[in-house]
Amino acid sequence: MSSYSIGVSAMATAQAGLLTTGHNISNVNTPGFHRQQTVQSTNIPQYTGIGFLGQGAQVVTVKRIYSQMLDGQLMQAQTQSSNLETYYAQIKQLDNMLADPSAGLSPALQEFFNGVHDVATNPASIPSRQAMLSGAQAMAARFQSINQRFTEIRDGVNSEIRSSVGVVNSYAQQIASLNQQIGIAQGAAGSQQPANDLLDQRDQLIGELNQIIKVTTVKQDDGSLNVFIGNGQTLVLGAQSFTMGAAPSLEDPERLDVGVSYGGSTILLPKGSLTGGTLGGVLAFRDETLDTAQNALGRTAIGLAQTFNDQHQLGMDLNGALGTGFFNVAEPKVIPNTSNTGTATLTPPPTFSDVGLLRASDYKLVATDALGGFTMKRLSDGATVTPASEGLTITMTTGAVVGDSFLIKPTVNGARDISVKLTDTSAIAAAAPIKTNATSSNTGSGAISAGSVNTPPPPNANLQQPVTITFTSPTTFDVAGTGTGNPTGVAYTPGSNITYNGWTVQISGTPAATDSFTVKTNIGGVADNRNALLLAGLQTQNTLAGGTTTYQGSYSQLVSFVGNKTREVEVTAKSQASLVLQTQQAQQAVSGVNLDEEAANLLRYQQAYQAAGKMIQIATTLFDTLLSLGR
Repeated sequence: MSSYSIGVSAMATAQAGLLTTGHNISNVNTPGFHRQQTVQSTNIPQYTGIGFLGQGAQVVTVKRIYSQMLDGQLMQAQTQSSNLETYYAQIKQLDNMLADPSAGLSPALQEFFNGVHDVATNPASIPSRQAMLSGAQAMAARFQSINQRFTEIRDGVNSEIRSSVGVVNSYAQQIASLNQQIGIAQGAAGSQQPANDLLDQRDQLIGELNQIIKVTTVKQDDGSLNVFIGNGQTLVLGAQSFTMGAAPSLEDPERLDVGVSYGGSTILLPKGSLTGGTLGGVLAFRDETLDTAQNALGRTAIGLAQTFNDQHQLGMDLNGALGTGFFNVAEPKVIPNTSNTGTATLTPPPTFSDVGLLRASDYKLVATDALGGFTMKRLSDGATVTPASEGLTITMTTGAVVGDSFLIKPTVNGARDISVKLTDTSAIAAAAPIKTNATSSNTGSGAISAGSVNTPPPPNANLQQPVTITFTSPTTFDVAGTGTGNPTGVAYTPGSNITYNGWTVQISGTPAATDSFTVKTNIGGVADNRNALLLAGLQTQNTLAGGTTTYQGSYSQLVSFVGNKTREVEVTAKSQASLVLQTQQAQQAVSGVNLDEEAANLLRYQQAYQAAGKMIQIATTLFDTLLSLGR
């Protein structure tokens, strides 16, 4: 090879370096671009009698400066950051609403019980009774308003799921198309040279897709990347992409699940399998926080309404009638699985056996035989439970196929369906339905208490029938009245309970023989506030969560749960964003374009090009000298 050839090879390699450097500089702000670099090698030397003489240089390939480890770490950090940022944006809406002192439930709850206390103070006052009804209506409206906001947020989640699925499908199609282009470009003429810019474009698309839904990739021999989501479901296979979709859940048609379509059928992804990206953040927010919070609000509404009703029905109104239900109470929601093949139903519908045991959880019932047997799993923690332990009564009819299932949502509609049942102020049962009296001719020191009505309602049908307690001696008494049996010769213990016809009284002191006491209907008891006092006392009684908290405490637990979770997600999201920045800086330090470095490369390749040109000039001079010797 001549000096001319060596000079030309030097100029070619320098020119390739200049072109690559210029390409780097022009793409300094291109998202996903990886710095490129020419790879040179010497040409095969020529053997001569004096040894091997070099034959110049050649450009073997143009490689992109790519670190699979750093790019992988960046993708992992970004998908988790997107997940947390989306989760935080959603949960912050709940936190702002529940913690708002004016928009939350606490003021309405306090105002309602202020009205109850007012009736307890002035039981015959119509304005006081009207204030109590108005407070109850305002409280029910507040429950409904907060629940409506929950519903709006849930609708927003569904919209976000549909939108994200559409974007995922678009990315999958573009990645599949680039897989095909890369395969064609790298296989051209059997060169197998890397299609750097196409590889950058594909990696950028995968990175953007990864911020919506966490993905994993597997490289194939032809250079294509297969993309997987969830627990290994295929999204892109070579040049073929599959379609994601949002479809109603088999267990709850009102709930959107995400699936992938293969051959015309959609396979729904298991709950919790999508753990990254904005889509994973939305799903995690719905499953971990939104469902629990709405159930907790419903539990408070149902617990308040039912326990207040129970006590109200033990009282007597201004018309002398026993109290009725004060609030309308939601019923447990039952959703049969759409894949059930048996004929069994939950009949009669599930009811509340003890609202104090209710939890902010949904349940899954699975049939174990065709005779009505089933197992019950609490979905909040996966524990196997019984209906009674959860404050429910559930009966399954015969006809089930083993494996048929039902979703039970006991409290989800509690806040939506609570309302005030009473419209007449005179129907407020502020009085006790019974009154007690000691006969005026008694000679002993015995005294009878005011008496109380026993729970649970409805009270005994003979509650208001007159009953006489007559002492046959200072230590024994007989009971006479309408009821189940009339006990005689009952041993007397001062202060002990005497229960009959659904009421309980105590007699203290030392009654004399023939002394008598009566328990009868509370005729004309319009100024009686005994039941109103008991209703007002419910405000501070631990009636919910297994008898561990009050109505306000139950709501405060909800506010605390959402507030603590919001703070947790906020702190974690900020930490993750910082990690993304650090990882991005490390990745860019290796793969990013450094303009100072590229400027130096321009000078280096320019000087190399000029030197190669000088070499050719010298070779020309030498050739001219040789020609001149021949003349």
